[in-house]
Amino acid sequence: MLRQAESITLVREKRDSRSQSIGFASRPFVLCGLPVRQLPKGQLLYERRNGRFTLQVTGHPEFGVPFGQDRIVPIFLATMAVRQQSPVLRFKSAAQMLETFGMQKGGKEYRRLIQAFERIFGATIFFGTHEDRPTARVITKGRFNFLRKAKLWYTRDTETTALGEEFENEIVLSEEFYSEINAHRIPTDLDAVKLLVHSPAVLDLFMWLSYRSFTAKSEERIPLFGCEGLAAQLGSVEYARPRKFREQLEHWLACVRQIWPECRAQIAPDGSALIIRNGTPILPGETNAAS
Repeated sequence: MLRQAESITLVREKRDSRSQSIGFASRPFVLCGLPVRQLPKGQLLYERRNGRFTLQVTGHPEFGVPFGQDRIVPIFLATMAVRQQSPVLRFKSAAQMLETFGMQKGGKEYRRLIQAFERIFGATIFFGTHEDRPTARVITKGRFNFLRKAKLWYTRDTETTALGEEFENEIVLSEEFYSEINAHRIPTDLDAVKLLVHSPAVLDLFMWLSYRSFTAKSEERIPLFGCEGLAAQLGSVEYARPRKFREQLEHWLACVRQIWPECRAQIAPDGSALIIRNGTPILPGETNAAS
């Protein structure tokens, strides 16, 4: 609890001093969250909707659909792609990724990381939008994989903690994923992500709120339920009962406010919508752009 309190204080202080460490996320996985928990065995199709946006993820028959902490892999890849300005990402050690998100560098975490990459590498992504105009409806759709090639050095010895320490790791993003990152990169606070890495549902809400609050021009009401509701956008699919989802949402909002006290989102008095107002947890500064 003490470490968590210190981490929360650090996030706030770095925001106030405009010295945040900035990472990046890609639009599909901010608007629509990956599953928070592992899907039932044999279920390989996952779908989320956000207004005119639709996200479908088809998992590999052997590895399944990405879930839980796997969501940090696209954040890491997008951040590396922006920093290196290339779809070919090179890094000396997987410890770099674990350190980025404050994860332990033991064998257990390394194995989890490799499994996450296997699920990410094997997944096929469908992301589509539609836009109604006065004279026609414009539909844009894309199907892509995250990665075109990945070379990761790691040991099968579960007693060791060495993964890629002596060899350079290389990941080649698919052209479609790299283009999506370049066209719609969404900045995020890496220290906040690090704090929430073990709470994927809260991380989903933080990322979603950061983007929606920034783009809100006035007070907006996001319905909680229905085909365009918040429950259909986040990665938490298990809350079928409205009352249970509201309870969880209130808890998640409380967690978000701990690291972002200025967040002005609240559940409407009648419980039917989430009210959001303009704001951002990312403040421009002299040091964060290059972090």
